[in-house]
Amino acid sequence: MIGDVIGKPGRKVVQEFLPGLRSEYGVNLTIANGENVAGGIGVTLDTAQELLDAGVDVITTGNHVWAKREIIPHLDSELPLLRPLNFPPGVPGRGSLVMNNVMVVNLIGRVFIGNYDCPFRAMDSLLAEREKRPKVIIVDLHAEATSEKVALGRYFDGRVSAVLGTHTHVGTVDTHILPKGTAYVTDVGMAGPSDSIIGDDAGEVIHSFLTRMPHRFSIGKGRAVFDAVMVEVDEVTGLALNIERIRRQEADR
Repeated sequence: MIGDVIGKPGRKVVQEFLPGLRSEYGVNLTIANGENVAGGIGVTLDTAQELLDAGVDVITTGNHVWAKREIIPHLDSELPLLRPLNFPPGVPGRGSLVMNNVMVVNLIGRVFIGNYDCPFRAMDSLLAEREKRPKVIIVDLHAEATSEKVALGRYFDGRVSAVLGTHTHVGTVDTHILPKGTAYVTDVGMAGPSDSIIGDDAGEVIHSFLTRMPHRFSIGKGRAVFDAVMVEVDEVTGLALNIERIRRQEADR
């Protein structure tokens, strides 16, 4: 699972490191959060295809999925692109899919991020309605509040293979396996520029904090970092065997 991919620097670093990591670890499935892949906000068909061509199998999103309206018609296509499961009923797209005998689910939190349906109940409903679902279930939890992420991980401990947090772009050190066998991390991190504030130009973000004036941020600069976690799952039980944090960084240019 690759953290939030930020614009062109993020796409480039995925292209640089993902093929080698897939080979090194014998990866069965790669997921990347792509809701910021197009210019730092939203996703387009072309930018999604760049990630797929680099070796990403499933693209998840979050609160910025509608930012580039051109992607909306493709959410109901065969493109392996998810929007959060707990968006209100009737919106385009899907919140889960099965690939390589793995179910990937995209959830979004509600604390400090938006007024969405309950992620706990939405996931409960999904698990209840799929009697022949795969044993391996990976959840991208796109949420702001650490407490909400930890709570959801604990709530589904033993019922899914992994709960992997995205959205804050800052990787956390709490990669571990919960007591009943679910791999967990509060935030995977990002694939994006290191000289930035969570991917955005540092000077522009600081100016916004100082003035409180609305401002459209541009993407930061510097060498791109690549944050990911590797989860090993027992295919028989669906429970996690190991979770490992991975960080790579571009060489000096």
